[in-house]
This record gives sequence, structure tokens and C-alpha cells, in this order.
Amino acid sequence: MLNEQHINIVKSTIPLLENAGPALTQHFYQRMFSHNPELKDIFNMTHQKTGRQGVALFEAIAAYAKNIDNLAALTSAVERIAQKHTSFNIQPEHYQIVGHHLIETLRELATEAFTQEVEEAWTAAYLFLAQIFIDREGELYLQRKQAIGGWSAAREFIVKDKTMESQLVTSFVFEPKDNNTVLDFHPGQYIGIEVKPENGDYKEIRQYSLSQKPNGKTYRISVKREGVNTDNVGLVSNHLHDNVEVGDSVKLYAPAGDFYYVEREKPVVLISAGVGVTPMQAMLQSLSGIEDKQVTYLHACETQEQHSFIEEVNDLISINGWNQKTWYRCSHEKIAASHQHFGEMNLDSITSELPLDNGDFYVCGPVPFMDFVVKQLDELNVPRERVHYEVFGPHANL
Repeated sequence: MLNEQHINIVKSTIPLLENAGPALTQHFYQRMFSHNPELKDIFNMTHQKTGRQGVALFEAIAAYAKNIDNLAALTSAVERIAQKHTSFNIQPEHYQIVGHHLIETLRELATEAFTQEVEEAWTAAYLFLAQIFIDREGELYLQRKQAIGGWSAAREFIVKDKTMESQLVTSFVFEPKDNNTVLDFHPGQYIGIEVKPENGDYKEIRQYSLSQKPNGKTYRISVKREGVNTDNVGLVSNHLHDNVEVGDSVKLYAPAGDFYYVEREKPVVLISAGVGVTPMQAMLQSLSGIEDKQVTYLHACETQEQHSFIEEVNDLISINGWNQKTWYRCSHEKIAASHQHFGEMNLDSITSELPLDNGDFYVCGPVPFMDFVVKQLDELNVPRERVHYEVFGPHANL
């Protein structure tokens, strides 16, 4: 049981954590994978090699220590992580493994500072937090299992359609092998897909935004082919592009995610870059046909060849009388439409067209792009509570 003394001791170890930095989580992951290699079939090993996961975990541990007496400050982070965990089918026994290696890591790195009192405090703190996740994830698993079209763990799907959307992005449509209905989702959420690449050592689970509104029958994801396949970078995306064809079987985990469209009866601005276009497709389709709905869609990408869903978006914009702007950063081709621009997205140039006073802004794309856009919205005095964003991969705060 977590008590006041435990809380005080954990907070007193914050300087120790900050001095250790991400090296602490790097040691933790090396230790855990050495003793429990079966977890490599669950964790994204690419993020291990790039260091992104280690940094994200360290920041999460430090945030927990600093807010252990004010867990309300972590509510959104807990929900985001719990949602992500369900797309990996994380179970209570996994928390036991992680907790053991976390405590042993602290013991091995902190040495003399890791007294019995510190161990007891951190053990109590970890078990307390783990139970919060176990309870919330249990609720999510049960809700999805009991809902119409829902399921638990992995479900087998067949590739119904494969379509190239642009130079780098290909869409995949999946239908359930059992031909039953599929669970609805909120526009903006993602699904987990499990595959075993031919040139990979482990099963791989990745999350991809659903790029089509719910229809109860199929799911569509749209996958960007990532760069050179070095150190597993692009391992799954290249496998999907090159090896997964119509008729093939994959395993999917139920839709999840805390980034999704919420109807607040206000104007909406959807802002995306690159493959961040994918959740926006589901949102645009879901918003289509709503009478008097004011929607502005802003998109940026490198070139016109890399612009996905051009015709699909143009049709939705035209049918609903919405506003759109597009920026091509590196293109030198002739501009084809009045809403197209070259260079980086500049909101100052279109402020008169934006609902700055009351609109909701949804942002998705590479982290540098989102940071760039969110800072512009800050400068335009748009409150953060009206700015919603999603980071692909380990979360980062903007």
C-alpha cells in the first residue's frame, strides 16, 4: 500500500533519476530483453535502437515521481498509454516483469543510494501505478469485447484491397475472416497490426491510423513506406508495401487511441503533414454531410507526388463547400489550383480564414511540423485546450 512516507521517499529520489537520465531506461530495457526475450515480440525494437522509447519511458518515470502526490496531473498521459497498451495486448503479467526489472535496474545503478526504504517506496509506487493501468486496460478490453463487432486479443483479417495513394503511401482494406461485423471507432483512432516480416527476427506490432470512417464491415489503413531498411527502420512498412497482397491474412487488435474527433458544435480546422493525412481522412468523411458544419482543411507535404488522397479530399471539400489550403515544401511544379502554395505552412497568411476565437484545431504529422504549427497557434492566442494533436510513435509533448 502506497503511503505518505513512500511518496516522500520517491520524491526525494527525483535528483537521482535526473542525474541518471535516459541511461537508466536504456539499462532497464537491456536487462529486461536479456532475461525476457519473448517481449521482443511485443515491443517495437526499432524504437529501442533509435533511443526514442528509452527517452519516452524516462520522461514518464520522472513525471510520475514528480506528480506522485498529484496523479490528476497525469490523467491524460495514463489514458494515452493505456490505449496504446491495448493495441499491443498488454496483460497484467507483463507489469510483473516490467516491475521486477525496473526495481533491479534502480538497485544496480543507484547502488548505495538504493536503500531498503527506497526499494520499498519505489516498489509500492510502481505497484500502485501498475494497478491503475491494469484496471483501465481491463475496462477497455471488456468494453471492446462486449460491443457490437468487438473482440479481445488478436483477430484474423484478410486483405480485401491494396491501393497506392501517392509516391510513398499505400492503403490496405481489411475484412474479418469470420465475415462478422467489426467494432466502430472514433475518427482519428488507430488499430494495431501484427505481422512477421520475412527478414525480421520477431513478430512485429505497429499502430496505424484508420483512414476511413467506420462502416461496420472493414478497416482501412494507409501506410507510408519509411526510409532505407537499416536497423529495422521501416521494417514493417516495407514489408506491408512489398509482401502483403490482396488475399493475405494479418492479425489486428481492436481500434484504440485518445486522439479523435469530438463534436463540440464549433468550427473545425484539421491540420496535417505527410502521412498525418491518414486520421484526417476518417474525420473528413465523418464530418461530410453535417449541415452548416464549418470545416477548414490545411495540409502540407514535400511534393505533389507525395500528396495522398488528393481526389478524395477535393470531392469532400467540393460537396460540402469547405475551405482547404495546401503547401508543397520542395516542389517546383506549376501550381494546379488556387488553394495550393509552395513553402512551409504559414498560418499568419490565412488568419482571416481561421476560426481563431472559437474553433477546434486537430493537428497530426511529424513532430517538428506539429511543434511548428502549435507554436503558431500559440502566437495567434488559440488556447491549448482547443488544440488537439497526435504524435506517431512514443509520445512527445509540444
